[in-house]
Amino acid sequence: MDHANKPPRSAAIVPPGQGRVYPMGKMRAVFKADLGETDTRYSISEWWLEPNTTGPGAHSHPEDHVYYVIEGQLSVFFDGAWSQAARGSYILIPGGTAHDFQNRGTQPVGFMSINVPGGFEKQMPGIVEWFAANPPGEAIPKS
Repeated sequence: MDHANKPPRSAAIVPPGQGRVYPMGKMRAVFKADLGETDTRYSISEWWLEPNTTGPGAHSHPEDHVYYVIEGQLSVFFDGAWSQAARGSYILIPGGTAHDFQNRGTQPVGFMSINVPGGFEKQMPGIVEWFAANPPGEAIPKS
């Protein structure tokens, strides 16, 4: 990529609640930075799940995910098992790894997702459409 001819990127502050919002029933994503802002290197988004809400189901894609739990406790699936990630937890999901997430608790869950490389956000309109036809269900309560 020829960076010499590209205009410089700008520093930015994205206020709380701002960004590109993708509603998916009991779940929503808010993209804070992606393609243009990051020169396609990564994307950053917040994901919010209402209490007792399933995620997308086990899936994989080529991008790495880095999650950081900012509120609540996230149930996360990878390597064939479910684990609990409390507020402040860091989760690394390498590209190609089957994964899923849920909120099995009684409080909202929020996590930041950093995707490397950028471009995952191009799939969001299709993901929103899929969730419109397949709304998130009730999560299995913690045992």
